[in-house]
Amino acid sequence: MKTRPAAFAGSWYPAHADACARDIRAFMTPPATDDAAGAVGGIVPHAGWYFSGEIACQVIQRLNGGKTPDVIAVFGMHLAPASPAYIMAEGAWETPLGPLPVHAALAEMLMAEFPFRIETPDHFTPDNTIELQLPFIKYFFPDVRIIPLGLPPAASALDLARATVAMAARLGLTIKVIGSTDLTHYGPNYDFMPAGSGPSAVRWAREENDRRIIDAMQALAPADVIKEALTDQNACCAGAAAGAIAAARDLGATRAETVAYATSYDKSPGDSFVGYVGMVFSTNRPAGGLTPAIAGGQ
Repeated sequence: MKTRPAAFAGSWYPAHADACARDIRAFMTPPATDDAAGAVGGIVPHAGWYFSGEIACQVIQRLNGGKTPDVIAVFGMHLAPASPAYIMAEGAWETPLGPLPVHAALAEMLMAEFPFRIETPDHFTPDNTIELQLPFIKYFFPDVRIIPLGLPPAASALDLARATVAMAARLGLTIKVIGSTDLTHYGPNYDFMPAGSGPSAVRWAREENDRRIIDAMQALAPADVIKEALTDQNACCAGAAAGAIAAARDLGATRAETVAYATSYDKSPGDSFVGYVGMVFSTNRPAGGLTPAIAGGQ
């Protein structure tokens, strides 16, 4: 089986298994309550682990409740509304903890019904949005297979996400879903400064711009997530986040809980900063509060 090399190991996260495992254990929270048993999906950030790895890890940890799924769909990639969807349809993806194989039968079924730009272990676009989640997935789900999909911020992404769930069911597979996105990219580094600079700009990004899209995520409203991102520039991979919500709803999710929210300003104050949220979608009623906000970063 050909393996896609990890492009960001050793820079955005550790390159060696022992260092990855050590960071993951440090990121983890105490075992969750029965909240985790009904968790079917989530939203994770994708900055370097120093900045947002703790948030991503804790979301994926919470998905590790109940029966282990046969496949995890990972939605990501920085795409424009008119971009095609992407799929890696064969082989495996390298992680420092071992390779994660693609579920080829599910990929083949998806390609029979949807147009894609197809990636392979030899020909692919390096992209952090999916890769940075994979060591967490390998740690908590060592035997799972994945479906890595790039979803543009368009209605077609919702159709594709729902079809992924439906086709998994047709194959007799259990599935969970993850959508990878960061939130507002603010400041001169991103040519986006509608609230000026300084502490008031940080408050605006946190309390207004990011708050709007987080509210849409918590309302399980995928079309509103895409609309928000395209209007207010408060998510860089809105198709991935919206797709995760649409898929989670088809898996029976009735509620969304925020695991944590942070910005890169918390660790590296400056005029340019990025927002992060971790969210879990579940089918069961809450059994208690989730983790309070933790520091994140770029």
